[in-house]
Amino acid sequence: MIRFFIVFASLFLALQSGAQTLTMPAEIQKAYANGTRSVNGKPGQKYWQNHGRYTISLTVMPPDSTVSGKEEIVYFNNSPDTLRSLNMKLIMNAHQASGKLKVDEIVIRENKVAWDNSKATTTNQLVDLSAPLMPHDSIKLNITWHYDLSFRAGREGIIDSTSFYIAYFYPRVAVYDDYKGWDTQPHLGSLEFYNDFNDYTVNVTVPANFMVWATGTLQNPAEVLQPAIAERLQQSMTSDSTIHVVTGQDWSNKKVTAQNATNTWKWAANNISDIALGISDHYDWDAASVVVAKKRRVSMQAAFADSSVDFHHSVQFGRYSLAWFSKNWPGIPYPYPKSNVFQGFADMEYPMMINDSHTSDLGFAQLVQDHEQAHTYFPFYMGTNESYYAFMDEGWATTFEYLIGLSEKGQTAADDFYKKFRVTRWSLGPHAKENPIITPSPDVTFGNGNNAYGKPSLSYLALKDLLGDKRFKKALHNYMNSWNGKHPIPWDYFYSMEKGSKKKLDWFFYNWFFTPGYIDLALDKVDKTSKGYTLNIKNMGGFAVPFNVIATYDDGSTESFHQTPIVWKHNPKETTLPIKTAKQIKSLKLDGGIFMDANEKDNAWTAN
Repeated sequence: MIRFFIVFASLFLALQSGAQTLTMPAEIQKAYANGTRSVNGKPGQKYWQNHGRYTISLTVMPPDSTVSGKEEIVYFNNSPDTLRSLNMKLIMNAHQASGKLKVDEIVIRENKVAWDNSKATTTNQLVDLSAPLMPHDSIKLNITWHYDLSFRAGREGIIDSTSFYIAYFYPRVAVYDDYKGWDTQPHLGSLEFYNDFNDYTVNVTVPANFMVWATGTLQNPAEVLQPAIAERLQQSMTSDSTIHVVTGQDWSNKKVTAQNATNTWKWAANNISDIALGISDHYDWDAASVVVAKKRRVSMQAAFADSSVDFHHSVQFGRYSLAWFSKNWPGIPYPYPKSNVFQGFADMEYPMMINDSHTSDLGFAQLVQDHEQAHTYFPFYMGTNESYYAFMDEGWATTFEYLIGLSEKGQTAADDFYKKFRVTRWSLGPHAKENPIITPSPDVTFGNGNNAYGKPSLSYLALKDLLGDKRFKKALHNYMNSWNGKHPIPWDYFYSMEKGSKKKLDWFFYNWFFTPGYIDLALDKVDKTSKGYTLNIKNMGGFAVPFNVIATYDDGSTESFHQTPIVWKHNPKETTLPIKTAKQIKSLKLDGGIFMDANEKDNAWTAN
């Protein structure tokens, strides 16, 4: 709460003075001063981040809903700081009705340490170390725990009596970073996550005739799958067409898994921020693959109830999006060996896994899957802090969702959906209580969803309009290549985009991120000149948006004059535009397209 008032006192002074400075909190100023971050948009020479190596064994025996686990964590302190305690994250404790995680035993450096399970409603627990963890040293933890899966329809839990989605299921060491130290922000469910990039080996023991799908690569398909199923899976790795790896008939004949009393499925993934898994004894399993870069294919899979018509399209939806994102926007090849869509309730992303709900609307099903797939890049490829700066991932996923929609559905349909789903409620709503986008997500007091999704997405699209596609992509790649696998914060984005575009953009970022603006233009005055017309346009809402001036001439023809956000660079409150034409204008209209105006009544002019 103290941080909130410090930041906004600075913002208030900047706003009052009319300065276009990208104000930053004291702890972030310190990170730049210490050399862990740099104003050239790249990690500083002294940048560091910590890392963990997790070896986890789980046992799940449906229909019993108990998850039992044990893990070994080797945690590497790459920081220059001496750590006298570790902050442990237990995201599962955010479930109020069920799902409280109980730690049965925790051993650190071969010594059993105290753990307070009475704090079952908290998602942070600080563990004091008997001897400090020195800089550039490591420490080993062994933890045994269990919990009951949630019965609520959400991000994890029981989907049906024998289909479970298991996420946030393990105690983990919280992020310790260069600008906040330990991440102690409570997880309350609405905001999302902030994790280190870790290496994972996960062994999941389930009864015979249960499949496991998970983040990472299956290490032992020949041990847990029937030969025919393993062969189909292998075929799918080079197939453009959907292979039905497991069908209802296979389940009926008990010809899916090895027929042992239990099977242990072994999964591995390195340098990722989380791991999730799903299990079922009746889900269909479809798979194919797609080329995302020269000579590189990735697997696209789906696991779902046979009755869910939309999921029968998931593999081909996914093939399209993986290829499109890889080759267009952001134009960076999908970085993982596979992606898997699992039918659940959440419409939620995880590295290499998507937990999507069922819908009868195939168009909407594709859009939701596109959105979750886009999260591959933000926050998984980039490691942003979703829980503190939600716009750094949700804003980009919303942007890519729109851009791929243009390809899938065409301009009109994509624009209409984007406006309806992402913009209308904010644009036409009240604006007196707007929070600047830069406001930390826990401190947003009005329109949290708007600050995370629609507003930042519009800012990214406005910058794309300003720079043009070629320069914008160059700048975006500068940002992404600099911060892939690391933990960027908003100022790293600002500086990276400036350096990558070779344009001075502080005025633009100040306008969109540090002011409580919205979109409202007014066509205030039109004067006839010797060369055409001069328009005076007021920016009532304040945001530097692109727009079209649509002229209708006396002869019935029309002409559109596009204006990029550059027209607001020197004066964000108003601009004067010349319209060169020898024709007589009958009427003029300002049209923002997806940049919807809060009050369109003052956007038009008609000649007397």
